[in-house]
Amino acid sequence: MKLEDAKLKYIHTWGSLATSWGINKTMAQVHALLLSSTKPLSADEIMEILKISRGNVNMNVRALIDWGIVRKEIVVGERKEFFVADKDIWELFKQVTKERKRREVEPVLKVLEELKEGVEENSEEAEEFKKLMNDLANVTNTVNSILDKAIKADEHWLLSNLTRIVKK
Repeated sequence: MKLEDAKLKYIHTWGSLATSWGINKTMAQVHALLLSSTKPLSADEIMEILKISRGNVNMNVRALIDWGIVRKEIVVGERKEFFVADKDIWELFKQVTKERKRREVEPVLKVLEELKEGVEENSEEAEEFKKLMNDLANVTNTVNSILDKAIKADEHWLLSNLTRIVKK
């Protein structure tokens, strides 16, 4: 397989897989393209390679910048904006984990705490509901702690601990 064909297959596969994780397909494809590129790419180049509109490129590049996994890069002598993805896969994992934690886990925790403390009724049904919210909060807090450790850890620590857990 030629390199360009392999890259396109990777880009399209990554985009398809991303939808399973709740990530926009085009956003994942733009990220995969920038990740596999050896040079900064302009919006025009991204449009041409992925066959998508300028608006789609701009919207998805901005989202990737907001996630902290893509940045603008100046190319001397060029007036266009160019974009690059951070190539350190471990740092990418940690940044995505940090953002997903902030966007998904922390809001759930906040709502669970409100629900756990907010019910003023003292009926049996209310107590069951409070217990359910407490149990959900405990599990979510455990996941949150694991994510915190993953974000702060180095690659070897996390892999060795995951390997140990999987072997049990």
